[in-house]
Amino acid sequence: MSLADWRACLAVNLDATFLCSRAAIPLLRRAGGGLIVTFSSTAGFMGYPNRTPYAAAKWGIVGLTKSMAMELGPEGIRVNVICSGAVEGPRMDRVVAAEAAETGRGAQEIRDSYTASNSLRRFMTAEEIAGMILYLITPAGAAVNGQALAIDGHAERIF
Repeated sequence: MSLADWRACLAVNLDATFLCSRAAIPLLRRAGGGLIVTFSSTAGFMGYPNRTPYAAAKWGIVGLTKSMAMELGPEGIRVNVICSGAVEGPRMDRVVAAEAAETGRGAQEIRDSYTASNSLRRFMTAEEIAGMILYLITPAGAAVNGQALAIDGHAERIF
């Protein structure tokens, strides 16, 4: 892997999270508090063979989020990170197709390997991710801060 490819992956994932948060924080301070939700991945909890820069960036997002939560919590700004597993939709369709083409395995076999890695035996949905964010913005979620929230069907591995 080239250093340029490594840096590009970290820029898209970790740098973008930092830059968006940096832009939001002054607005939340002026508003007297609020919530930042960042996005990592199940890869932010465990290693991910052959996707090392992605895993490193996702671990970095978890660390960034937890640190910002500690720094901003006293100002009434909560920061949490959603760590999703494989989410049903066009992105995962592309991932599955690319992996099938690269390995010579069938697309269904690749899908099955992803779903076999979690206890629900399925991909997550965008609505489930949104549901966690909705919870965080309600009074019921008001004490949740600095948490890495897995929406992954209890994934045991990524591959």
